Amino acid sequence: MPAIVRWFLTLVPLNPIAVRLVGNGSKRSLHNYIRSIYLAVLILVLLWALLINAGAGLGGALSYRALAEAGAQSFVVIAYLQIVLICVLAPVFMASAIAQESNPKTWDIILTTPLSTGQIVLGNLFGRLVFVLGLLLCSLPLFAITQYFGGVPARSIFASYLIAACAALLVGSIAIALAVSRVVGKRAVFTFYIVVVTYIAVTAALDTLSGAGRVTWWTGVNPFLALRALLNPATYPRAEAGSQSGLASLFLESPVTAWCLLSTGLSVALLILSTFTVRLGGLQTVASRTSGVPWYRRMMGLGAADAEFRPPRIVGTNPIAWREATARNSTFGRILARCSFVAMGAIGGIALVAVFHAGGVSASQFREILLATVWTETAVILLIAINMAATAVSREREDGTLDLLLTTPITPTDYLSGKLRGLIAYLLPLLAVPIGTLLVAGLYVLTDGLGNGGVTQSVRFAQSPTQVPIVLPEAGLVAGLVLIPFTAFCVMVGLNWSLKSKGTIGSVVATVGIVGVVGGIVGLCGWRAGSDFPVLGPALASTTPITVLFASVLPEDALAETIQQTKNGATAARIALAVGAAISAAIYLGIVLGIRAAMVRGFDFTVRKLAGTK
Repeated sequence: MPAIVRWFLTLVPLNPIAVRLVGNGSKRSLHNYIRSIYLAVLILVLLWALLINAGAGLGGALSYRALAEAGAQSFVVIAYLQIVLICVLAPVFMASAIAQESNPKTWDIILTTPLSTGQIVLGNLFGRLVFVLGLLLCSLPLFAITQYFGGVPARSIFASYLIAACAALLVGSIAIALAVSRVVGKRAVFTFYIVVVTYIAVTAALDTLSGAGRVTWWTGVNPFLALRALLNPATYPRAEAGSQSGLASLFLESPVTAWCLLSTGLSVALLILSTFTVRLGGLQTVASRTSGVPWYRRMMGLGAADAEFRPPRIVGTNPIAWREATARNSTFGRILARCSFVAMGAIGGIALVAVFHAGGVSASQFREILLATVWTETAVILLIAINMAATAVSREREDGTLDLLLTTPITPTDYLSGKLRGLIAYLLPLLAVPIGTLLVAGLYVLTDGLGNGGVTQSVRFAQSPTQVPIVLPEAGLVAGLVLIPFTAFCVMVGLNWSLKSKGTIGSVVATVGIVGVVGGIVGLCGWRAGSDFPVLGPALASTTPITVLFASVLPEDALAETIQQTKNGATAARIALAVGAAISAAIYLGIVLGIRAAMVRGFDFTVRKLAGTK
């Protein structure tokens, strides 16, 4: 066998690390369940989309043109869904690249082998990426079914797969770069979700602001926008061929090509950087120690980085609650990240209202940006809450802290209540960001735009014009009434799985799945009911934070039937929304208390069963 062929085979296909990862991963039932659920979701959504888009009963007849249109619309739905699922599942498969390989002992063993740096990096990447690419390949026959209906060119199918594959490659390369850097641990696993949600939301918002419904520079850096340019060329047109030059022609005329080249190029750059740093101890550097306390640490109430003593602190009535709320905010990096989120959120909310007041954006743009902002902030906060709660107990079990706590007089009720109180206390400043943004916008509407007017919008229902506020004045109060109990629900579910799971990754994945399924089902029902049912619909629309935010900013869409059919429709819809929020809050609090009671009853048995688990 030629040397170049043998070298290539050992680099990727027969790479010992890749073979080990694929062999071990193929035996795990979790991966099989994920693949099965992935295909089941795509099949059900495709069937649902075909039935809805066809629009004909069992005895109805469809023309070939109508059938082709139904197939094309259904393909668009599952193409977007596939990108969403890949962005959600890719970090799950790549999680162990950070959680396991970030351990210095793992690297000590790997670096003693005769493997080259390229084999180490590419083996870790493709050994885990093969499961993500396997998801794409196993769904290809499902996409091919849409060809029988017509209206879906094969080029669009393969182009959508290429967009998803490039997104998975980029996620995998980032995971490997983080693992090789050796400056992060298991907490960085959940950072994937936060970064993905924030990045997609910010680029989509910038595209909306600068594009006016056309392809922009931001289209080529967002997989969803690239897919939109591919599947919706009429409503999201590109620049005419030959009208641009240089990079503009690539990004504005061929956004799909731009996304694929950009993501692949960035992935290659990260892999090359990883090959240089893998045998150099990562990117860790030893900072020079100074005898004094830096000003930025003094400003945050911290001592010197190497100090062996710090002043005593007031613990309070529940030491567990104090520990959860304080220990997570005990380092300069954590304090800076938390304060930065709160400061930027507050400044952004006030700035958005100020720009609208000055006439910088129209009312429709203001509402779109406001809704995208509070949705993104809420999603990030809920992900942080899930991550913190899902690792709160399992992390202590892994490092042995739980064994020490069980030797104290702290009861299971005190322990679990303290965890819940401490985590909520830590999250309250973060929750104040979206709630405060809506309070500022609602106050602006309540003051009639500081006396300038222009805070209502006319909508027509059956040729009857109705005035609705651009934001409900009570939006902040209603959102807070649902968001805080829902966050407590997410925290309690995370604590429950953290207590039962052997490791942090398993508890995080299980919590994300349960909260996602529950929130998705309840949210979809509330979303649809809000616009279809009078009076009862707005109450159901307040069952999740996402739907209550949508109803607060776009009431004419979210609460359409109530505004149209009832007397004083807008007022009735607002009252029903507030009452529903109060009921939803009571339900979530009841669920939280029920989960805590069940955990207290089985606490001793569960802890003893998993005692010694690392």
